[in-house]
Amino acid sequence: MQAFAYQNPGSVADAAKAASHGGAKLVAGGQSLLAAMKLGLAAPETLVDLGKIAELRGITVAGGTVTIGAMTTHAEVAASKDVQKAIPALAQLASEIGDRQVRNRGTIGGSLANNDPAADYPAAALGLGATIQTNQRSITADDFFTGLYETALKDGEVITAVKFPVPEKAGWQKFKQPASRFSTVGVFVSKGSAGTRVAVTGAKACVFRVNALETKLQSSWDAGSCNGVFVPPADMTTDLHGTGEYRAALIPVLAGRAVAAS
Repeated sequence: MQAFAYQNPGSVADAAKAASHGGAKLVAGGQSLLAAMKLGLAAPETLVDLGKIAELRGITVAGGTVTIGAMTTHAEVAASKDVQKAIPALAQLASEIGDRQVRNRGTIGGSLANNDPAADYPAAALGLGATIQTNQRSITADDFFTGLYETALKDGEVITAVKFPVPEKAGWQKFKQPASRFSTVGVFVSKGSAGTRVAVTGAKACVFRVNALETKLQSSWDAGSCNGVFVPPADMTTDLHGTGEYRAALIPVLAGRAVAAS
């Protein structure tokens, strides 16, 4: 691993200032960035550790919204009684991320900022119509995820919290890679104030919505509504875990299972 400077700020303002300098990278849980550095895929000049910033942690439920601090770990989300009651599918999703070590170190903010094409949290954010709050603005999930490992975040912008509207119904299903436990395909469905939404991860370079399934479920929230829905395989990922056609065929199947579990 290459040499780098290290900063451990105590406030969001200090973290944003440190991150605004060229060559700096924010570290949340470090589960993705540190691995990339070990492989020589990332070489930041400075690491800005968010671990000491207490205001970035915590979970609250109020006014029909679940607000989760950016530095809240996957394990904390999974174990939260408030999340389990308000959005059970979100707690389930968090409980299935990686292994125990990843769940106790990885954070929701870090996962969303990294936007791995097979990560689970982007599907929850997009599937629930979440809002990503930063130190500068609020960004809807529909506008946040822009491409392969790319988001709408600017230099010096720090995710502070994620706001999830509590849905009437929500469900999550994933077909996982057995080694990494990332999603070969993962589908999050919801029905509520944000409309009927179906978000898919693992199948393309970036999380995306499936309008054909949303239309069917808007008419009838039933697992059978997903049967026979064709999802075009164009632009779908093909790798050692499956072809694009295989992933496309999995999407309506998993969507139906997610609806049945909601």
